Amino acid sequence: MTSSLKPTAVVVGVGAEQGLGAALCRKFASEGHHVLAAGRTREKLDRVVAGLTAAGGSGEAVVTDATKEADVARLFDRALAPGEGLAPVDLVVFNAGNNRQVPFRDLDAAAFEDFWRVGCFGGFLVGREAARRLVPQGRGTVLFTGASASLRGRAGFAQFAAAKAGLRMISQSMAREFGPQGLHVAHVLIDGGIDGERVRTLAPERVKALGEDGLLHIDAIAETYWQLHRQHRSAWTQEVDLRPFKESF
Repeated sequence: MTSSLKPTAVVVGVGAEQGLGAALCRKFASEGHHVLAAGRTREKLDRVVAGLTAAGGSGEAVVTDATKEADVARLFDRALAPGEGLAPVDLVVFNAGNNRQVPFRDLDAAAFEDFWRVGCFGGFLVGREAARRLVPQGRGTVLFTGASASLRGRAGFAQFAAAKAGLRMISQSMAREFGPQGLHVAHVLIDGGIDGERVRTLAPERVKALGEDGLLHIDAIAETYWQLHRQHRSAWTQEVDLRPFKESF
């Protein structure tokens, strides 16, 4: 690899243009990375990539179900050989997940398993493939999007907390195993609502009640991810928590 090659980033869990996954794509592209935007919905991915191109960046939509081993393997095959003028992937983010409140006695087995598959099993698949491809290069960054549920289970959110707590342990185990081999693995704990399309569409009353700066801005979160990637290896962060200044904790 030469310095003239453009670096490549992978973001798994890209949805709406006003979502964290899309904000991460825009940030990485603005910093000079070619971005593989991975998610389950082609139309959403195409809109995000079109935005990157319009802003002078470069990217590619890769339809990926993070819960399917073959999909994740194909994504990383592409990331390792992204094309002419592009270097193999050096930055990976796992941002897939879902969340909703379900009373514990009403939670069926299929719903619990779906939360685990998307939020934890998908993280394992992405983390494993990232390690397989990046560790031999002796460099790279793997970042996981976590939540306050990683640390505590709220009433009605057992399925979400179980998935997020498992994802946190995956990040810790990877960091301990692969950090000494040059792979920076970090977990970003989001404590609060994210100011994106999802919360503004599904919970406008909550947005209004929280008021200005009551939610985490997607571009501000993305800036932290970029800074984690840029950290010198003598002072790596394994976990960072982000919350609005108004959030009690």
